[in-house]
Amino acid sequence: MIPIKNKKKTLEVTVDEMKNFSFAYIEKYAPSKQQLRTYLLKKYIKLNSLQINKRDISNLIDIVLEDLENAKFINDKFYSNSKAKSLIQRGSSINKIRNYLYSKGIRDKYIKETIDQIKENNEDQDFFSAIKICKKKRIGPSRNENNRELFYKKDMGILARSGFDFETSKKVMDLEQEDYKRIINLL
Repeated sequence: MIPIKNKKKTLEVTVDEMKNFSFAYIEKYAPSKQQLRTYLLKKYIKLNSLQINKRDISNLIDIVLEDLENAKFINDKFYSNSKAKSLIQRGSSINKIRNYLYSKGIRDKYIKETIDQIKENNEDQDFFSAIKICKKKRIGPSRNENNRELFYKKDMGILARSGFDFETSKKVMDLEQEDYKRIINLL
């Protein structure tokens, strides 16, 4: 007679399995704490083989996340700073950075620290980011002088959707091409 193995997993095996999934996910994506929590929750809700309550799974995920945070594998402050630097290099506005970090589940405290650090390093960061957007999308001062007036509203809309306020957008749109080229060379 062939013995039937018990299909129920113990909680210790489940925690070890969660840690292994977490390490693989961290290695590939470098997520925030909330992103990792969501990933693990989806992963374990999909698995119907577990006979564990959803509340217990949530508690186990919290334990695993706490262990990973104590071991410094996940750090929301570092995530916030690194993502903000990446977004600044791409020309994102401060509003867009704030909303992105908020959507990733970063605490308000870390978002505020990151935004304050950006403003401290460069007082007029939105202006330079807007210039990067103009260069990237070939709008505003990077357009031919004959077409700038025709596309003024459209270009202002593009800058507004990118998260820039009216004053910053107007300041960038009113730049002369010589000044724009000088600033681009500095960036």
